[in-house]
Amino acid sequence: MNSENKNLLKKLFGLVLPMALQNFMTSLVSASDALMLGLLNQNSLSAVSLAGQIQFVLSLFLGAFSIGETVLAAQYWGKGEKQRVEEILGIVLRFSISFSLIFSLASLLKPDLLMKIFTNDTTLIRLGISYLRIIALSYFFMGISQIYLCIMKNTNRAVLSTLYGSIAVILNILINAFLIFGLFGFPELGIVGAAIATTISRGVELCLIIFENIRQSDIRIRPKNILHPLPWLQKDYIHYTWPSLANQVIWGCGFTMFSVIMGHLGTDAVAANSIAQIAKNMSACLCLGIGVGTGILIGNELGKGHLEKAKTLGNKLCIVSLVAGTASCLLLFSCIPLILKFAGTLSPKAHEYLRFMLFVCSYYMIGKSFSATTIGGIFSAGGDTRFGLICDTINMWMVIVPIGCIAAFILHLPVPIVYFLLNLDEFTKMPLEIWYYRKYRWVKNITK
Repeated sequence: MNSENKNLLKKLFGLVLPMALQNFMTSLVSASDALMLGLLNQNSLSAVSLAGQIQFVLSLFLGAFSIGETVLAAQYWGKGEKQRVEEILGIVLRFSISFSLIFSLASLLKPDLLMKIFTNDTTLIRLGISYLRIIALSYFFMGISQIYLCIMKNTNRAVLSTLYGSIAVILNILINAFLIFGLFGFPELGIVGAAIATTISRGVELCLIIFENIRQSDIRIRPKNILHPLPWLQKDYIHYTWPSLANQVIWGCGFTMFSVIMGHLGTDAVAANSIAQIAKNMSACLCLGIGVGTGILIGNELGKGHLEKAKTLGNKLCIVSLVAGTASCLLLFSCIPLILKFAGTLSPKAHEYLRFMLFVCSYYMIGKSFSATTIGGIFSAGGDTRFGLICDTINMWMVIVPIGCIAAFILHLPVPIVYFLLNLDEFTKMPLEIWYYRKYRWVKNITK
């Protein structure tokens, strides 16, 4: 390996490893919820899994806002214009705070309607209502902290961003144990305890963000940038964000349909799917980190005007993504016996479903890694966010969701076959991603 490639990998993994660790730590919260609630009973596990889809949908909005934030911030930071980055932060918070407040109010005031979207089981609905009413406040906290953590990654503070996020995760897991099981004199609250733990940890994370905002002087949250944004910069942000937002919502609603389909196939399918989804998310941490890191590196070079260098860099990073995807695939596959052992409280049928689902999740990582690097990283870095919208809309809503609904509700195929069909999405769009990448329309400087 020559020195240029070594420097590339050093810069990439200097960004990726902290972000992968943060993603992993965040996934640990879901894993701890599943493990601890699974020890109580299968219904508690299933209810939290379904109620968690509300946070998943919110995370899609925040993810889209973060993509638009990175598109502009990475290029302006590469160009050396710190004030523009600070103004971008204010614009993004203007949108994220508004949306997260809507989710908080909906979960607080109408949790029953939200739960009925995902299941018709009255027990799961009742448990989910108690969970959503308490966790509602954490959604508002997320709307501020997740956007600021994203700007930290774009301004050479990825390690510190990971530290703050990890502190919140560790606190969440500890409070989970205390309140779910009633350890050390705390009340035994079960599913309600899990909601309280998440809300407290998100509040602590927000306090750390406020501390960081006060501590440093480079990039700060300033009310004037939120209340009175630069019109032309906000217009640019909306221009590059709306395709990502539409893409996230369309893809995410399609992905949420997976939970809706599984939710109507019985509690065994829901319980197995909830654990499989956690394993999938934890295994995808490195792949997603490479996607975000790729977007920042490519964006920095494009902002400097190094277009040919960005193109060469993109070619190398696509190869890295496939290697990382294969490594994640092998890692998850090797962990299947261990995961099945920890899921011993599941019913025999759910256990059987889980074994097959984990196998599907393993090879899914290869397609996920490539997609995160191309659509989520390289294309977005050059401001090309519309391809992902078109690709995912066609793939998700014209192919995958109809096939899944037909398989589950018309043909009444077995749960494993339905799950297999629902998880073809990353591979059915891979040929289009390769074709579009080679057109190099993403190679452009979008700063003004």
